[in-house]
Amino acid sequence: MDSVLFRCLPHASSHTAGGDFCRTRHCAAISYASSYGLNASCNKRKVQNEYNLRLRKPSLNHHYKGIGGGYTFQKYDMKFVVKATSEKSFGSESQAFDPKSVSDSVKNSLDAFYRFSRPHTVIGTALSIISVSLLAVEKISDISPLFFTGVLEAVVAALFMNIYIVGLNQLSDVEIDKINKPYLPLASGEYSFGTGVAIVSSFSILSFGLSWIVGSWPLFWALFVSFVLGTAYSINVPLLRWKRFAVLAAMCILAVRAVIVQLAFFLHMQTHVYKRPPVFSRPLIFATAFMSFFSVVIALFKDIPDIEGDKVFGIQSFSVRLGQKPVFWTCVTLLEIAYGVALLVGASSPCLWSKIFTGLGHAVLAAILWYQAKSVDLKSKASITSFYMFIWKLFYAEYLLIPFVR
Repeated sequence: MDSVLFRCLPHASSHTAGGDFCRTRHCAAISYASSYGLNASCNKRKVQNEYNLRLRKPSLNHHYKGIGGGYTFQKYDMKFVVKATSEKSFGSESQAFDPKSVSDSVKNSLDAFYRFSRPHTVIGTALSIISVSLLAVEKISDISPLFFTGVLEAVVAALFMNIYIVGLNQLSDVEIDKINKPYLPLASGEYSFGTGVAIVSSFSILSFGLSWIVGSWPLFWALFVSFVLGTAYSINVPLLRWKRFAVLAAMCILAVRAVIVQLAFFLHMQTHVYKRPPVFSRPLIFATAFMSFFSVVIALFKDIPDIEGDKVFGIQSFSVRLGQKPVFWTCVTLLEIAYGVALLVGASSPCLWSKIFTGLGHAVLAAILWYQAKSVDLKSKASITSFYMFIWKLFYAEYLLIPFVR
């Protein structure tokens, strides 16, 4: 519009007739401009009012197209920010209350704790206590609610202490386990060091607390000796961390698995539950002797798959000092000797059913052990680890046979 006015003004001074015509056009242009300006102003105010009214509406999905590009941009910009915030909030809330997400979180937590507790040791502890408790049974009437209560007290307290011992070992071996057992929660980072300390402390308190409530001195001493030896085995302080020394490490495991478990838990049932005088029966002596062999084998064999990390951190296990192959076949030989002794014990039993179960059972286990040992690839860590787990299965099987020794 301004360009029309400026183009006409110069011609007004040079041409009369043209000037009149131009003046006429000039006036008309001014009149039109004024009229258009008023209309544009009205339209602008109308658009502004309409925009303001619509801006107050709660709906976020309303679409508005105005003449002024600035209004349209501001409207859409505000709409975008509000909508993004809303979607993020709704998304977070939906994820927080998603049942599948909660279920996965619970499963992951349980799986981490399962690995932290070292389940093969938990199963071994539970089976050994149940088996030894059955040695205190003298007649059918002894299998009563009192028996099950006594066994439950012993098993739960011992499992709490078992978790303390294996957990403390992991706390002391985080760097070693990053090489040997990277799947453990502390080594993998699933558990922080503080979380591990909290779990270990809690379970040790629970174990001693339960033994105090039960009031059984054999149970208390079983837990206390296990606590002391388990701490001395793992904790990295001067004069302790006995796992660094092969003989001391083997003696710790032998004392707990072979002596404490057999004698203390048997006496818990014999003296505390049944209120009978302490006795050391033939089956109890056999169980202690046989498990002494087995505990030595476990103490030696558990270091065979871990030789890499032990070398790096200066753990002088028999596997590091002598080599994997000699230690492997020493373990197999010791177990075969133990099975041979068990066959003789079974054959000398006055009970026919004891002869059958004890003799046949140990003969079968000895044959399976030899067959499995011949197929192990000593150059493969996976193969050695698998055989170590097989040793624990033989350990479980032995506790199924011990109650038949009479």
